[in-house]
Amino acid sequence: MILPALAHSLTALWLALYGVNILVLIWLYLRHRGERIPTPVVARSDLPTVVVQVPVYNELHVVERVIDSLAALDYPAERLQIQILDDSTDATTALAQGRARLHRSRGVDIVVIRRANRADYKAGALSWGLAHTAAEFVAVFDADFHPHADFLLRTVPHFLARPCLGMVQSRWTYLNGEYSAITRAQAIALDGHFVVEQIARSRSGLLFNFNGSGGVWRRRCIEESGGWTADTLTEDLDLSYRAQLKGWECIYLPEVEAPAELPPQIAAFKRQQSRWAQGSIQTLRKLAPQIVRCRRLTWWQKVMALLHLSSYIGHALMVPLLLLSLPILLLPNPFRVVLDGLGLVCAGPPLVYALSQKHLHRDWLRRLSAFPVLALSGLGIAWENARAVWRGLTRWGGPFARTPKYRLEGTEGAWADSYYRLDSDGGLLGEFALAVYALAAAGIALHRGSWGMIPLLLMYTAAFGTVSILQLRQSLVARRAGPARPVPMPKVVSGRQSNHGA
Repeated sequence: MILPALAHSLTALWLALYGVNILVLIWLYLRHRGERIPTPVVARSDLPTVVVQVPVYNELHVVERVIDSLAALDYPAERLQIQILDDSTDATTALAQGRARLHRSRGVDIVVIRRANRADYKAGALSWGLAHTAAEFVAVFDADFHPHADFLLRTVPHFLARPCLGMVQSRWTYLNGEYSAITRAQAIALDGHFVVEQIARSRSGLLFNFNGSGGVWRRRCIEESGGWTADTLTEDLDLSYRAQLKGWECIYLPEVEAPAELPPQIAAFKRQQSRWAQGSIQTLRKLAPQIVRCRRLTWWQKVMALLHLSSYIGHALMVPLLLLSLPILLLPNPFRVVLDGLGLVCAGPPLVYALSQKHLHRDWLRRLSAFPVLALSGLGIAWENARAVWRGLTRWGGPFARTPKYRLEGTEGAWADSYYRLDSDGGLLGEFALAVYALAAAGIALHRGSWGMIPLLLMYTAAFGTVSILQLRQSLVARRAGPARPVPMPKVVSGRQSNHGA
């Protein structure tokens, strides 16, 4: 019976390691938060050629919005091309082609490019688009983004001042951050990443990641680093790490904002996190040997890089920590000392979120009112993330399940009657079972007088229960909204060549 206690102890200590990592990032953020990278002054006549790529797959609600925002970019028209990399199978294509035709008639160089199939998903679309342009620099946006007109003028000049600069990443902001409790919670979580983590890593010389959208790449950096590949589900993380391992410089500009849309459904949030978890672990498997052997990196950079790439393992470890709690409660003297290490895990994230909100907003205390929802949902998706980590450890690539977007802005918009809405997924049963398990364990802990374990077990109960209830509730809301609006198939024919007839 000592084995469950030992396994529980080792799991808690492993989790504590990620807790220490968060505290280190907080310290680095506090050291570097005041640093700024001024935008170099470059004459418009000296600006290089840029292609803006938008990978699109069934984005009926937002494709026109992103096209309009890109057409409004302030950049020399003769040096700017826009590619809508459309793999859609519904009316998104017709909408994109119509909108592109409108802006092309106004002098905007914009094309809708279609492939014969969706091979390699987003990575394949970006590679396909790159083969159809000679531009020196590549800006990438997802379909739900709404970049400001001066985005390129605030990012591209940095490349002219730094010959070894391979990538620039901006900070995401949120078009619908106030839409619901779920989106408010996601906004806090992403702010923690973009303010504390990205500033800490980028300003202190650590490897950091491209976030898949709202960034600009030097074309030569993409090509010399091996290009976009689909052997991981996080092609953005993979390429940015490979570029830095090759010696390319990457910078983060938190003052440059890239507004985007947050998923309103808990099922969509789970899907997004699951994809990121699986892809991160695949990237860890792929690049860990290169990181360890890389002579350009110090041992400190290597350790922090490996912790970064493996961070979703911390999410997955929350499941065995729960499952092992019941066996150790049945021991004559339940093992308690490991709970001290868990304090490091619990203390770091709230501090990250509080610092990021204070950094960004005057009403930061009001915004932190969404933290309980974030804490419950973040822990409650541990089962889904654990499954994703396992897939990342056991297979390469996989289907790229997109996160549906609905053109929600502010508190306006609806998703329940959309064709893209998601129903409860297969993880619901596991989450409900874990909620029941945690509640049973809490009851046993109460009976045996193991008071130290009761708060954590009740937190598990509330977290898995909340995620289960939210999924069921949103499924009920969707059913009450009636049948989803059908999305007709487009009247276009895809070929192996790019379709510029938009």
